Amino acid sequence: MRETLERLEREFDAALADAGADTSAVEAVRVRFLGRKGELTGLMKSIGSLPAEERKDAGRDINALKRRIDQRLTEAAQRAESASVEEQLARERIDVSLPSCIPWAGSLHPVTHTRRELERIFREMGFSVESGPEVEDDFHNFEALNMPPDHPARDDTDTFYLDGGLLLRTHTSPVQIRTMQSRKPPIKMVCPGRVYRRDLDATHLPMFHQLEALVVGENVSMADLKGTLSAVWKRFFGDEVEMRLRPGYFPFVEPGCEYDVSCRVCEGKGCRVCKNSGWIELGGAGMVHPAVFEAVELDADRYSGFAFGLGLDRIAMMRHGIDDLRLLVENDVRFLGQFPV
Repeated sequence: MRETLERLEREFDAALADAGADTSAVEAVRVRFLGRKGELTGLMKSIGSLPAEERKDAGRDINALKRRIDQRLTEAAQRAESASVEEQLARERIDVSLPSCIPWAGSLHPVTHTRRELERIFREMGFSVESGPEVEDDFHNFEALNMPPDHPARDDTDTFYLDGGLLLRTHTSPVQIRTMQSRKPPIKMVCPGRVYRRDLDATHLPMFHQLEALVVGENVSMADLKGTLSAVWKRFFGDEVEMRLRPGYFPFVEPGCEYDVSCRVCEGKGCRVCKNSGWIELGGAGMVHPAVFEAVELDADRYSGFAFGLGLDRIAMMRHGIDDLRLLVENDVRFLGQFPV
C-alpha cells in the first residue's frame, strides 16, 4: 500500500505541474484523484479487503495523502484564479496616455436643415412660425378651404382617412385656418410640417414635408405675393435663381397661380428632377379666397391676403443635388453621412 501511495503522489505532483495556471486543468486533476471515481477514492474503498492488522495504517496513510493533495489543489486553484484575473486585467487595461478616439459626428437630415434655414429666412422677414395637429377633421382640412364635397382631393385614393371622420392632413393649410380663427389681422405666419397623401415614386412620397405661408391684412395685393416669393428664393438659392408665375387654380385662392424656380440640380439645363424642363414647380399660391375668410369669420371687404405653399423635400433635393426623393426616407447612413453639420 505504501508503494502505491507514493506512486499516486508522484503522479499527482506531475499532473498538477502540467496543469499549471489553467483553472479547468486543475479541476480535472482534482476529479482524477479525489472525484467519486478518483484513484485515491478507490483506494479508500479497497481498505475493507485488506487484512485487519493493515487496515489502520492504510487508512492513516491514505488520509494523510488526501490532506496533502487537498492542500496542494487549493493552492493551485488560488494561483490559477489569480493568474486568470491578472490576465483579464491586462487584457482590459486602458492606456490613458494614448490619444482618444475622435467620435463620429452626426448631422442634420437635409430636410431638417432646409426647414430650419427657411424658418430663419421667414422669421427675419417678420413671419411667425406656427404648428398644428397632423390628424385633422374635414372642416379644417377641406371645408374651410372652399373644397367642395366632390373635390378629387377628398377621394380615399388620395387621402388617408381614419375612424371618427378624421384624416391625416393632406397639407399644412389647416394651420392657416386655425391661426385665422384664433388671431385677428394683421397676420404673417408660416407653418412647416409633415403631410400625408397616397403617392410614391421618385419625386413623391406618401409622407412628405410642406411649408405654407399666409399674410392677411389691409390692402395686401398680388404684387406683395410676387415680391415675397422672389425675396425668399433669392435669399435661399442666391441672386442667380429665376422665378416665374403661371396661372393655376386652387379652391382656396382667387386668383391663383403656380410658381416655379430654375432647377438648381441642373442649373436650368434639364435633368431627371425637373423632367428636362429646366424648371421645378415648388407649389401653388394666390390671393386668399373670400369663401375662406367667410369660414373663419373675417371681413373679406376689409381684409385681403395671400398664401403660398412649398415642398421642403423637393427644395432639399435641389439644394443638395439629390435626384431621388426616396433617399430622404431610407435612413441609409452612407447617404446621411454626406451632409455634415
